[in-house]
Amino acid sequence: MRKSWIAGGFATIAVGMLGLAFASKPLYDTFCRVTGFGGTTREATERPDKVLDREINVRFDANVTDVPFQFRPVERMVTTKVGESNLVLYELTNTSDKPVKAIASYNVAPFKTGPYFTKLECFCFTEQEFAPGETVKLPVIFFVNPLIDEERQLDDVQTITLSYTFYRAKDDKQELASFGDLGSEH
Repeated sequence: MRKSWIAGGFATIAVGMLGLAFASKPLYDTFCRVTGFGGTTREATERPDKVLDREINVRFDANVTDVPFQFRPVERMVTTKVGESNLVLYELTNTSDKPVKAIASYNVAPFKTGPYFTKLECFCFTEQEFAPGETVKLPVIFFVNPLIDEERQLDDVQTITLSYTFYRAKDDKQELASFGDLGSEH
């Protein structure tokens, strides 16, 4: 009887650990979005009620992984006042002769600014399909939260870099694999 109880306990622990393994990525992503850990920015539904005199340069970076895209920021840098809302555009062109499903992720550097770099609108984490040869403008509306001014360890921040990376959507990879094309379009 004792052996079955021990075996049952180990089985429960194993199933629990397997469940945690599957939940770890979504839990980690949620943790990063809530805390700004690892340069993950926050999302907001409204603009701040005050704009400070402090100015910060915001640089924009664009990268692609495993997708046939030309992807770039329309402006490389803007100077903004803390609390001021800004609209910037990225431009993306599908350079292939096939539709491509892709998703963008982002982060900011230095990482310590993640909790204070806030987006009101973003094209990230939404699977999108881009037609062959299609060129689109992708908007980002953001502000640097005035609470940044209350953190003494952020007094040295003069520049923040917002970086986006587009990568092929999971179901698009499966479609390409069925045709034997995976990775042939770079």
